[in-house]
This record gives sequence, structure tokens and C-alpha cells, in this order.
Amino acid sequence: MISVKVPSIACEVCAETITKAILHSEPKAQVTVDVPNKIVNVETQASVDVIKGAIAQAGHECAD
Repeated sequence: MISVKVPSIACEVCAETITKAILHSEPKAQVTVDVPNKIVNVETQASVDVIKGAIAQAGHECAD
């Protein structure tokens, strides 16, 4: 399980955009987005860098 803090998440549309981007690069991933806490949880075999890259492709930045 990978958990990533994404401070730019503002709403459900942000969550959908991030989910679609992750699933585009990792179709088998299980993605949940906690909008109020701005956390993306991903159950996947992919690396953290791959997930962060997908989030960045969606136009969002990950916190360190």
C-alpha cells in the first residue's frame, strides 16, 4: 500500500482526475482518495515513483 499526501486536492473532481491518471499507468491498481485529508492510497505493485509520476501527470504535486 502506498499513501501519498497531495495538498492540491480540493474536491471530488481532483480525486477522479488523479484516480484516472494512476489507472492509466497502472490499470490493476486499487485507488482510494481521501479528499478532506488530501491523501491518495494506492494498492499496487508499482513503485512510489511511478505513482507520484502519475499524480504529477494529472497536474498535482505530492508533498514530501
